[in-house]
Amino acid sequence: MAKIGVYAGSFDPVTNGHLDIIQRASKLFDQLYVVIMNNTSKKYTFTFAEKQELLKKSLLPLNCSNVEVKTAANQLVAQVAHELGARFLVRGLRTAADLNYEISMQQINHLQNNKLETMYLVSQPQYMYVASSMIKEVASYGGRVTDWVPEPVALALQQKLGTQS
Repeated sequence: MAKIGVYAGSFDPVTNGHLDIIQRASKLFDQLYVVIMNNTSKKYTFTFAEKQELLKKSLLPLNCSNVEVKTAANQLVAQVAHELGARFLVRGLRTAADLNYEISMQQINHLQNNKLETMYLVSQPQYMYVASSMIKEVASYGGRVTDWVPEPVALALQQKLGTQS
């Protein structure tokens, strides 16, 4: 049986930290689905289509042939995993606060799909304090974000926000 994993998030925008988790997780699975999802508590800069295009462009240099990008706007991640035949949910952890939140989510996901196991990958030190919301804030004032996001994302932020980064 193939080992299938799902790495889900809003990816608004995708960061180098996200890409690091994707690259590391891709080595653990036969197939890894990166699923762009909606979080009702967040305000988004990019549309689903824009995020999907940015993710695909950003993944090209990684040569992860077993990674596929999908979108799932109005579903629970446990449902998406079930539909994709995934038994593993990959989550990235930056700080202890992330762990507290993720443990709660793991319990909820397990109640929705009791065959789903959550795996945590800890961020590399250079990505621990990088968050999409912080990147958007810096970019909105024309600050440099190229250390935190791939080039296609930096350009897209510049165009979307009308700034130079």
